[in-house]
Amino acid sequence: MKRPSRAAILTAAVATALAGCAAPEEPLRTHQSLPEQPLFRSIRPADRPDAPAFSGTSLAGKPLSLAGHRGEVVVVNAWASWCGPCRAEAPALNRIQRKLGDRGVRVMGINNDTELGDARAFEGDYDLGYPSLHDPSGKQFFKLPKGLVNTQGLPFTVFVDRTGKLAGAVSGGVSEEDLDAILGALLKEKAGAGQAVEVLG
Repeated sequence: MKRPSRAAILTAAVATALAGCAAPEEPLRTHQSLPEQPLFRSIRPADRPDAPAFSGTSLAGKPLSLAGHRGEVVVVNAWASWCGPCRAEAPALNRIQRKLGDRGVRVMGINNDTELGDARAFEGDYDLGYPSLHDPSGKQFFKLPKGLVNTQGLPFTVFVDRTGKLAGAVSGGVSEEDLDAILGALLKEKAGAGQAVEVLG
């Protein structure tokens, strides 16, 4: 009998967590461990809070807001140029944007560098194809629900569903495989229905 691949197992595990098959006592404490990866905390569709109103000025000096991506699945990644894990995950985030952009996935960064020049250099070094808010004071992070991620450490990533609700988060770095599994499950949810569909491995 053929053994299922790690990717198939991961996708099924994430889908189960997103669908809330095992009802948690507290929605924001719901979690599903990703093999060899940081903790993924998922929020059941019925319990998802509105995503924070992330907005401000991009590294390019243009207005940028999460609200502008309503109707899409958004990956919001908090990073800084001095953060080693941020450098490690940047190529994966960039590939995901290019690979899944035509399916309604958008990556949006929140940069915590004090010096704008350092952030722009990072953006250029990795040829990032997605915009980032410049947030040197970290005020955007205060908008997140308590207990979802550790905002004292970078990087972290939050996932927003098509309806503008927080679907889950990862504290620490993410791999392309993690992103594929989480986003694959979110893309299979019924748009606007507030319900997740089962993803078969």
